Amino acid sequence: MSREPALEPPPRLLVTVVPYSLLAFLTVFMVFAEEPSAGHSLLIDLALCGLTAAWMYFMFTRRPDWWDRPVIMGVFFAGLVVLTAILVVRHPAFGFFTPAPYIYAFAILPWPWRLLAVSVVAVVAGTAQASSVDTSTTFGVTVHVIIIVGNIIIMTGMAWLLRWDEQEKHELASTLDELSRTNKLLETTLAENAGLHTQLLAQAREAGILDERQRMAREIHDTLAQGLTGIITQLQAAEQIHDVPEQWRKPFEAVKKLAKESLVEARRSVDALRPEPLETGRLSDALANVTGQWSKLHGLAAQFTTTGTARPTAPEAEFVLLRTAQEALANVAKHAHATRVGVTLSYLEDEVALDVRDDGTGFDPSTKDARRTGSFGLTIMRQRVENLSGTLQIESEPGLGTGISARIPTGATNG
Repeated sequence: MSREPALEPPPRLLVTVVPYSLLAFLTVFMVFAEEPSAGHSLLIDLALCGLTAAWMYFMFTRRPDWWDRPVIMGVFFAGLVVLTAILVVRHPAFGFFTPAPYIYAFAILPWPWRLLAVSVVAVVAGTAQASSVDTSTTFGVTVHVIIIVGNIIIMTGMAWLLRWDEQEKHELASTLDELSRTNKLLETTLAENAGLHTQLLAQAREAGILDERQRMAREIHDTLAQGLTGIITQLQAAEQIHDVPEQWRKPFEAVKKLAKESLVEARRSVDALRPEPLETGRLSDALANVTGQWSKLHGLAAQFTTTGTARPTAPEAEFVLLRTAQEALANVAKHAHATRVGVTLSYLEDEVALDVRDDGTGFDPSTKDARRTGSFGLTIMRQRVENLSGTLQIESEPGLGTGISARIPTGATNG
């Protein structure tokens, strides 16, 4: 016989404590309540009780690893029923011990062997119940048989009900397992859909950004680049027609150089390339170069300083910091009337910071005029920095100069 998968192990308290308690109670009852009679030996009865207890202990209680081995449990149950039947024949009061075999039948035997086992125990129990019936008459035999059959019907009916309940529990457990698998599959599907949705949004955002970049590239090409080309052409034509006076030579050359550099940068923007200073060097070198050229162009003292240990920085962050420095220096030249300018690049633990400070006239950042002054450039600076999860702070007071500080996480990229 083979054991079906059980929903849960047999209740340990029920299969260990109850049988021993019943046997102990009936043994004491037999010793003190039964009168000695011919054919009955108290020592034999006690030996049978001890053998029954030992059989339960060594075949079942002591070996829980045998509980799921049908053959061994079948041998154990058969032996227990035989010992119970002998005790019942010798003393009908041991019919009160028959709940123990019932318990084992329901707890350890598989279907349909459980049904047969319950029927056998019902015969033993019915025999004990009908022990006082006189079987020398037909009526007595009929009553005896009715009692046994009644026990069989009642206990097999209970076995069928318990079997039905087990099947219901098993089906419920199977349904719950199936629901659990379905829920996990649904969660996986939802996660995949969420990933696809995010990917589609990212693609749509990238497509929109690409379209906007292409539009801006066309605008730059059609306006700034063409305008700068015209300025350079006109300056060169003027230089060929007339000699440039010596006092105009330096600013004239500076204008031509600035126009050519701006044209190069405009074309690089159209081609979506990095600024030229970042193509050939590190961010600190690019900022030092930009600061030095600005100082020569405007004739102002400008000092560049680097602090901290240089570490790799995302190209997007380097681009934004370089543009921020260029815009800040341009604002100093236009509005500050400064005599000294300091540019500092600081490598912090998780951030890279750029500070541009001057000793110019300064302004009140809360006033409307101050917001108008260079407002477009400051707005562009702030947008670029914040797009990389960074921060831009502007500190200024009238007569005390201006400081612009940009901080960007080291590995920040456009989301």
